[in-house]
Amino acid sequence: MTRTNVSPPARTSARRVLVGSFVGTAVEWYDYFIYGMAAALVFGPQFFPQFSPAAGTLASFATYSVGFAARPLGGIVMGHFGDRIGRKSMLVLSLAVMGLATTGIGLLPTYSAIGVWAPVLLVVLRFVQGLGVGGEWGGAVLMAVEHAPDGRRGFYGSFPQMGVPGGLILANIVFLTTSQGLGTAAFTDWGWRIPFLASALLILVGLVIRARIEESPEFAAVKRDASDERPARLPIAEVLRHQWRDVLLAGGTFVANNAIGYIFMAYTLAYGTKVLGLSRNTMLAVILVGAAAWLVTIAGAAVLSDRLGRRPVFLAGSLGLVAAAAVFFPLLDSASVPVVVLAFLVMAVMLGFTYGPQAALFSELFPAKLRYSGSSLGYQLGAVLGGGIAPTVATALYGINGQSWPITLYLVLIASFSLVCLFVLTRRPREKTPAPESGPEALPTLQA
Repeated sequence: MTRTNVSPPARTSARRVLVGSFVGTAVEWYDYFIYGMAAALVFGPQFFPQFSPAAGTLASFATYSVGFAARPLGGIVMGHFGDRIGRKSMLVLSLAVMGLATTGIGLLPTYSAIGVWAPVLLVVLRFVQGLGVGGEWGGAVLMAVEHAPDGRRGFYGSFPQMGVPGGLILANIVFLTTSQGLGTAAFTDWGWRIPFLASALLILVGLVIRARIEESPEFAAVKRDASDERPARLPIAEVLRHQWRDVLLAGGTFVANNAIGYIFMAYTLAYGTKVLGLSRNTMLAVILVGAAAWLVTIAGAAVLSDRLGRRPVFLAGSLGLVAAAAVFFPLLDSASVPVVVLAFLVMAVMLGFTYGPQAALFSELFPAKLRYSGSSLGYQLGAVLGGGIAPTVATALYGINGQSWPITLYLVLIASFSLVCLFVLTRRPREKTPAPESGPEALPTLQA
């Protein structure tokens, strides 16, 4: 179906899907990112006061990693029902789950009030956050991609991708405003709760928007189909039986982007304030600038992938990510604000080039009846192996000798690993997914 043949109602539906994908994803990732910022700034003294400052930071980042352990489970469960009953219902569910967990963290008593139960409940709520975000990505991406006219799947798929830096920008603005308005002492004592409690209103807005969007037309066509293309009984089992290599390789391509992205978004906040001696507000502002550059680059890279193909754009970004990983911390260690901003801008561009085409690339790996399960599992596998451990690993590596070069080596190695996975994945032959008899065409083979 070409763009010129889309009726006005269909255009309206597509616009609603794009807005819903971006806004809902931005709100959900806002929830996820404010946890990372709080872990870097306040969770150590509030929930782990019995530890030294360094050990408290390490412990708080360990709770941060718990959310990543839950993400594959969320992807599997919501992927199953997303492939069985629909994408839209899982998008609404994931947003509601995330909102309840985030609001709960904002209301959680600290260690001084309830002792050891405070960090225990923090871990439980972080796990629930992971379940929510684990099911979010696949549904948001597929709703966008499966509504896209032919030749624009990369661009449509970039809207939920842009929701990630969008959420980061929103989180930084809220943290920066709260921190400046209250001062350090009040913010550390109780002001950190405000960004978490504000999530309740944001979640409500996101739910209203998502409740108004229509189900994916391609999934609707699968539901109508009486042939073998109807929904699978156990989608995850079929994915692992027939396309486990694609899942592993897809996850491998995402390890570097996710690990370096979370270093970029979360760990550098602690590193800049505690190691480089920069102010909290300076680091929040620098991350905000980097997130804005990341968002713009995602859109540009996605459009290029529609014109040039997924592979050349993704490969260019992956090569650039290796180079950026090599210079990022040496530039940060200058402790010069202009140089630090330059480091963030360079890294943001490379992250955008490896994130912009990803939604379409992952979607094109799997047939419609398995797409939610397959793409979610690959994405969340990469997230667990990447961002799930990256801030904790970086904190531990710096603790070895008080220098950043072990972190740089770690980032270069994982960036090289993802580059190899991408090269193999995009060279693997795969059969064309047959189109259903009615509804939009199924996604074609991976663009070369």
